[in-house]
Amino acid sequence: MGSAALKYSTAPFTFRTLNDLKSLEDGALVSEYLAGQTRAFDAIVDRYQTRLLNFIYRTVGDRERAEDLVQEVFIRVHRHLARFDRSKKFSTWIYTIASNLAKNELRNRSRNPIVLFQTMTSGWDDEERPLEFEDPAGRPDDLFRKRHVRQLVEQTVAQLPQHHREVFVLRELEGRSYEEIAEITHCNLGTVKSRLNRARSSFAEIIEPALQ
Repeated sequence: MGSAALKYSTAPFTFRTLNDLKSLEDGALVSEYLAGQTRAFDAIVDRYQTRLLNFIYRTVGDRERAEDLVQEVFIRVHRHLARFDRSKKFSTWIYTIASNLAKNELRNRSRNPIVLFQTMTSGWDDEERPLEFEDPAGRPDDLFRKRHVRQLVEQTVAQLPQHHREVFVLRELEGRSYEEIAEITHCNLGTVKSRLNRARSSFAEIIEPALQ
């Protein structure tokens, strides 16, 4: 009986600072939170809040609504974190939740007689995407041109059909892998690549006249 009790005993709880937690990988953060480190969830929010806001904002085109949806993402993550399959990537899981909420938002809007096109302006996360527009060390005229190009890109992305815009944003602006995009959008790889090719073609067709 005593050996059984020893077998199932747990290590003493050790408090970890938020800075310590921020240095951990996603999977370790989830484990820490489930083990009782409540501040681990703060570290998850800190890591993903801006990324998810940018992603949802680019998809729905309404910053205030995007902020509400990001809060809903974290509510759902908090509610279901114990059921998260830790053999999979946490980033894919949280982006899937965000994607589903953004799709529902657009679906609900489509039932109302409003114009969905809105110019997308600020909030780019330059660290996480392959498209880069500004070099702080560049000449003023170069910076002006790059800002102009960035604005054109934002406007063009907003004009893509929703299912094309989603894969374009995830791949070209968020830098996600094809496999992650397939999981987030619930599509197979062939569909992802096909939609991305069409999105790129449409993007080039829309933006080309403005760049000439």
